[in-house]
Amino acid sequence: MKQFLKLTGCLAIMGIATSCQSVQQEANYQIIPLPQEIVTTQGDPFVLKSGVKILYPEGNEKMQNNAEFLADYLKASTGKDFAIEAGTKGQNAIVLSLGLESENLEAYQLKVASDGITITAPTEAGVFYGIQSLRKSLPIVIEGDISLPAVEINDYPRFSYRGAHFDVGRHFFTVDEVKTYIDMMTLHNMNRLHWHLTEDQGWRLEIKKYPELTEIGSKRSETVIGRNSGEYDGKPYGGFYTQEQVKDIVAYAADRYITVIPEIDLPGHMQAALAAYPELGCTGGPYEVWKIWGVSDNVLCAGNDKTLQFIDDVLTEVMEIFPSEYIHVGGDECPKTQWEKCPKCQARIKALGLHSDASHSKEERLQSFVINHAEKFLNDHGRQIIGWDEILEGGLAPNATVMSWRGEAGGIEAAKQKHDVIMTPNTYLYFDYYQTKDVENEPLGIGGYVPIDKVYSYEPTPSSLTPEEQKHIIGVQANLWTEYISTFSHAQYMVLPRWAALSEVQWTMSDKKNFSNFLSRLPQLIEWYEIEGYNYAKHVFDVTAEFTPNPTDGTLDITLTTIDNAPIHYTLDGTEPTATSPLYEGMLKIKENGTLTAVAIRPTAKSRKISEKIDFSKSSMKSIIANQPVNKQYEFKGVATLVDGLKGNGNYKTGRWIAFNKNDMDVTMNLQQPTEISSVAISTCVEKGDWVFDARGLSVEVSEDGKNFRKIAFEEYPAMKETDKNGVFEHKLDFTPIKVQYVKVIALSEKQIPEWHVGKGNTGFLFVDEITIN
Repeated sequence: MKQFLKLTGCLAIMGIATSCQSVQQEANYQIIPLPQEIVTTQGDPFVLKSGVKILYPEGNEKMQNNAEFLADYLKASTGKDFAIEAGTKGQNAIVLSLGLESENLEAYQLKVASDGITITAPTEAGVFYGIQSLRKSLPIVIEGDISLPAVEINDYPRFSYRGAHFDVGRHFFTVDEVKTYIDMMTLHNMNRLHWHLTEDQGWRLEIKKYPELTEIGSKRSETVIGRNSGEYDGKPYGGFYTQEQVKDIVAYAADRYITVIPEIDLPGHMQAALAAYPELGCTGGPYEVWKIWGVSDNVLCAGNDKTLQFIDDVLTEVMEIFPSEYIHVGGDECPKTQWEKCPKCQARIKALGLHSDASHSKEERLQSFVINHAEKFLNDHGRQIIGWDEILEGGLAPNATVMSWRGEAGGIEAAKQKHDVIMTPNTYLYFDYYQTKDVENEPLGIGGYVPIDKVYSYEPTPSSLTPEEQKHIIGVQANLWTEYISTFSHAQYMVLPRWAALSEVQWTMSDKKNFSNFLSRLPQLIEWYEIEGYNYAKHVFDVTAEFTPNPTDGTLDITLTTIDNAPIHYTLDGTEPTATSPLYEGMLKIKENGTLTAVAIRPTAKSRKISEKIDFSKSSMKSIIANQPVNKQYEFKGVATLVDGLKGNGNYKTGRWIAFNKNDMDVTMNLQQPTEISSVAISTCVEKGDWVFDARGLSVEVSEDGKNFRKIAFEEYPAMKETDKNGVFEHKLDFTPIKVQYVKVIALSEKQIPEWHVGKGNTGFLFVDEITIN
């Protein structure tokens, strides 16, 4: 059983305090995830104090384990030891029992009366989730008693698959760290660990028939510094799990009703395997375990019979180690460049009679052949496959479950084909993305922006599906890729407390979800993060600022809030606020340049500061309309973003930028009165790897009546080269001063991505921020 950290003193986090006094405190059933039904009942409360016993059905080893878990949790909360005994009835006891009738095998009923507590479920797993709810209801009261009001909780999970993903291929984590990850999952009612074990950058699982997979494939000579900077740390890096270690982790998870689903990513993401066995590649090597991030072009040779035997052999040993029904075979991000010129692969394509058509290339159909081979092999041995949504390309394997990561489109398509789907869209559930806009003060992330409120807002069953098709959405999962996460403390920081929001998406029915209510319940869960010693991000305790351009008043209206209505102090000159700085008491209406800085000041601590520089120009807070559509995926607050006086950084997903795709940015501003202007500038954000390109041109047109425009400035920009850097760029047009009321600004998007790029021929995204007119 897990050994809990012992509290040596009072706990205080961001104004949330626990008591060391011998006083009676009350349990709170408003927990995370929120139970489906909480009914207050008549009667006196039950007092949890020394002498209370934990009873379980005699002869049931799983229930005995449950009782031991509960005893550990209670000791963490109260500092007291509680006796465990076999039995089904007793006064002054917590009784764990089976027998609840429910179609949902993970359901439970938790009853509290004056003479005791009962947790009843149809299965041992259901009892375990009832124990988690009891645990999270308790305050941390070392050496004190806890009063539990009379209640009946009837609860069950919305989704049967409630997953968390852990990439150990890019960076390796120890057995104890993986076990702690599992304990963290337990606290959030999760039941599937998707363990990503193989990558271009490292093979982490011992395969006895292929010993060099770990002898060679688990070790890279050095690692690139930062985001493929071209500089390396010069330090050998490696690590792998023996089969015995893996079996230990699988058993540890099973004791907590978590199934470990291994991923052997194929046929791409295999350069580490090719470094060990170069004959499995199209060129024969030599290969090295990849030292950089991204996706290698070197993949398994689909035309080589040895490759198929390798897949069978590896999956055979995987099935011997992992008892899970599902085995994840990846299938994502497999470049076809080697297959296109490989004689063996082309011969296989010809022998199979594969052809390109409007939907799929013959190489995509070759990938489907490989995935189908893996599926048939696993099906013949009583297992099922899960694959990333790319397995839809070339035709979906017959019995496959699809994990939809590139948004929801793949999941929707698979559900319509009557395949089971696990929703894990990167736009909501990639936790290697930043969780704050202030990325300069964050540990390194891959990019993007997924704050906790966005996670919470996710609805996994798209309205475009019929009710029958929605039944194929069997679960939800968040993914943690570790290119830039080299320590376990960093991994914890990235998932907590976003897992809290995720758990409510996975468990609680959508009509019971409310983000404000969720935030009010979050501090109670965070007490358990503290007692367990989990590192977590504290952004939820920061000040939240909403910025709204107000064309009527010509002001930027700012609303400041905190999770707990803590006092907020602010300055407008960029200095650090203190308790003597102005107290926020209502909306701020800003009319001039400045730097808003704000903090919440609580009795125990001050929050991190938030800071936003506000730059006014002649376009700021003016009426603006879009003449061509803003891309819906990156619309955020719409075209008003372009004139709000706030500039974005190098992360295009923060909401400071808006995007255009398949059309240009074409907007018209009403300066409200004839105004002399002599320059127009825009900022663009470029991230070529994400198909985000710079503008191809900028033009300015003006009008006195808003109807008849004339062009006064234009500049064309060359297509980007492969060597051009990513980042934020400014484009400015100067012209002879002119007095006008209406200004139209057109920024041309990339209509055809250059040949050197993997997306060649497609349209690029154009991300634009502030339009500055002076």
